[in-house]
Amino acid sequence: MTTLTVSGLRKSFDGVRAVDGIGFEVAAGELVAMIGPNGAGKSTCFNCLNGQLRPDAGSVRLDGLDLVGLPPRRSARAGIGRTFQITAAFGSLSVRENVQTALIAARQRMLSILPVARRLYVAEADALLDLVGIAARADDACGSLAYGNLKRVELAIALAQQPRMLLMDEPTAGMAPDSRRDLMRLVHHIAKNRSVGVLFTEHDMDIVFGYADRVLVMNRGRLIASGSPESVRADPAVRETYLGYD
Repeated sequence: MTTLTVSGLRKSFDGVRAVDGIGFEVAAGELVAMIGPNGAGKSTCFNCLNGQLRPDAGSVRLDGLDLVGLPPRRSARAGIGRTFQITAAFGSLSVRENVQTALIAARQRMLSILPVARRLYVAEADALLDLVGIAARADDACGSLAYGNLKRVELAIALAQQPRMLLMDEPTAGMAPDSRRDLMRLVHHIAKNRSVGVLFTEHDMDIVFGYADRVLVMNRGRLIASGSPESVRADPAVRETYLGYD
């Protein structure tokens, strides 16, 4: 079943087409990697998908619902989750409180609940922390965590919205190789078991070819290849443009 459908997506800045008419689909439970050299248009594409940028043309549909023009908060409520290359957790709050904050936002509770916020959604927050493998650190301040564990907290925060589609911008950037593999195994497990579509950008080709079901390759705003990891790795244009060998 298709979750995300993108068609004819375009976005220009000062006459330069950062995204130039691309289209693709991501199915429920599928992991799709979007790769390409710096400046290829990947981040602009992501920003158009979750409402941080409004595309100049094209459509972005989640289970048939057109998301173009919706701000990020409404895109999140519609089912789009996102993690960022630089984590955005509140360092002074505990790990649990960060997830509780996300759960409160997801349920659109009013600011008047702030005095009792620490008592809200404790069980739900702990369940998410257990899912991402960091329940033992629930009471620790986020600012005390190693970077790999912060990535897990960010994933729990994204999952608090119960997304049907998860956008992950370089999820393993800055992590040690073993931690990268651990995180992607976790993402793979969540995608398959919760039927969440995942679109992720990544520069580590071992991660891309080891965990993606399909790979999209961008260059200068356009998709130059799409297919299985094996077919993309063998594509002459991809080998010359991005992988650095022919």
